[in-house]
Amino acid sequence: MTLSSRRATAALVFLGVSTFSFVTVEVLPIGLLTVMADDLGRSRSQIGLLVTGYAVVVVLASIPLARLTHHLPRRLVLGGTLAVLTVATALSAAAPTYEVLFAGRLVIAVSQALFWSIAPPIATSLFPPELRGRVVARLAIGTALAPILGIPLGTWLGEQAGWRVPFVVMAALGAAACLGIVTLLPRTEVQDGPSRRGTAPDARRYVVLLVAAAIGVTGFLTFNTYVTPFLLDITGFSSAALGPMLLASGAGGFAGTLIVGRVLDRYPWGAVVIPFGLITVGLLGLFGFGQVKVAAVVLIALIGLSFSGLAVAVQSRTLQIAPGSTDIASAGTSSAFNVGIAAGAFVGGALIDHTTVRSVALAGGLLTAIAALVMLSEPFVARRRIVLEECGHERQVCEEPA
Repeated sequence: MTLSSRRATAALVFLGVSTFSFVTVEVLPIGLLTVMADDLGRSRSQIGLLVTGYAVVVVLASIPLARLTHHLPRRLVLGGTLAVLTVATALSAAAPTYEVLFAGRLVIAVSQALFWSIAPPIATSLFPPELRGRVVARLAIGTALAPILGIPLGTWLGEQAGWRVPFVVMAALGAAACLGIVTLLPRTEVQDGPSRRGTAPDARRYVVLLVAAAIGVTGFLTFNTYVTPFLLDITGFSSAALGPMLLASGAGGFAGTLIVGRVLDRYPWGAVVIPFGLITVGLLGLFGFGQVKVAAVVLIALIGLSFSGLAVAVQSRTLQIAPGSTDIASAGTSSAFNVGIAAGAFVGGALIDHTTVRSVALAGGLLTAIAALVMLSEPFVARRRIVLEECGHERQVCEEPA
C-alpha cells in the first residue's frame, strides 16, 4: 500500500479506534454484570458466559477465518469486520431476550477473530518496514485506553441509563471506524507485499513465542480475573477504592504501551522477555506483600504496565518471525492469548474454590516465570536450527565420526 504520510496516520488512528471498540465491547458485560443480570432476569454466571463464550469463539475462529480470507482485498475484509461489529453490537443493544443477546455476542466474536488477524499487518503496511514495531505500539494505544476510558465510562453510563445505552454508543463508534477505514485505505494493494510476510521468518521461534504467550497470559489472568476479591480480602481496600486501583492498573498499561513502542524495533526479543520477568516480580511480590497497601498499588501498576507492553511486543515479534503469512501468524497469536484468557479464569476459579484468594498471585507468578524461561530458551532453539541447516538438515550427518 502506498499512502501519503498524513493519510496513513489518519488510517492508523481509525484502526486504533477499532481496537478500542473491540476490546471495550468484549469486556463491557463484566462491568455491567449486575445491571444486565437484573434487567434480563438471568444469573450473574449466565451474564459471565457472554464473555467466556466470546473468548472461545475467538480461539476457534481466528485461524480458519484468516485462511479463508487470505486472498481477499484487505480493505474489503477489514471494512466487513467493522460492519459486522456495528450491526451485531446494535443487535445486542436491542436484544429482547438473553438468547438473542448471546447470539449477537458470538457474531461480534467472529468479527473480532478476523480483525486481530488482519489489523496489525494492515497497519504496518501503511508505513516503512523499519517502523513496524513503533506502528504496532501505536495501534495498541486503543487497546490500552479501553480499560481506562471504555470500560469505566461504559459501566457508569450503563448504571445511569441502562446497559443498552453503552452498546448503542459502541455501535456508533464502530460505524465511524468502519467509514473511516473504508475511506482511507487504498482500493488497490500489493497482494504479496512485505507486510504480508515476516521480515525474519522462523517457525521454531514462532512456536516458542506462542507457547510462552499462552502460558504467560494464563498466569496473568489467573490473578487478574480475581484482582477485585484479592484487593478486598487480602489488601484490605474498601469497595470505594477499587475504582482508583483499577485505574492505576489501566494507567500503567497505557504507559507500558508507550514505553515498549520505543524499543521494539531495536530489541524485539528482549521486549518480550523483560515484561514476563516484571509480571513475575509483580505477582510474586503481591503474594508476599499484598497485604501492604502501598506495595499493592505499586505492584498492580507494574503488572498493568508490563502486561500491556507484553501484548504489544508479542504482536510485533509475531510480524517479524511469522513463518508464512502474517495474517495467519497473527491469528495464531490471537488464539494463544484467548486460550490464556480462558485458562487463567478457570485456574483462578479452581484455586479460590479450594484455597484462599491469595494463592492466585502465587500460581500466576509461577506460570509467568515458566513463560519467561520458555522465551529465554528461544536463542538455543534458533542456534540448533542453524546447526541442523549447516549439516544439510540431516542430523545423522553431524553425528557421523570424522
